[in-house]
Amino acid sequence: QVQLVESGGGLVQPGGSLRLACVASGRTNSITSMGWFRQAPGKERTFLVGISKNGGSTFYADGVRDRFAISRDNANNTLFLRMSGLDAEDTALYFCAASDSGSSWTVYEHQRLYPYWGQGTQVTVSS
Repeated sequence: QVQLVESGGGLVQPGGSLRLACVASGRTNSITSMGWFRQAPGKERTFLVGISKNGGSTFYADGVRDRFAISRDNANNTLFLRMSGLDAEDTALYFCAASDSGSSWTVYEHQRLYPYWGQGTQVTVSS
């Protein structure tokens, strides 16, 4: 099993930046693809970006590549999401997810391919 805990959310003004972190524990050596998702109020959870185990492959959802950047520190079992140029539409609960299937180069987009999820960290963009 893998446990994930997100942090770094909070209240930020429009145009501001945040860096989210997700620390993994448990069978961390089994983790392959990791991803960030978000769920806005009243909406379904959606994919933002994923990264392969070796960090060499990333996949971004449309519309976020220019403002969001994913990275991972395998030595410290931590996944990051750097967000900039935030606006009210970015207000959501942000989740990290991990998979234990695929290769070191695999990046998953679909939620069903991620068996492990954190509880989420709230990001609120408001003046």
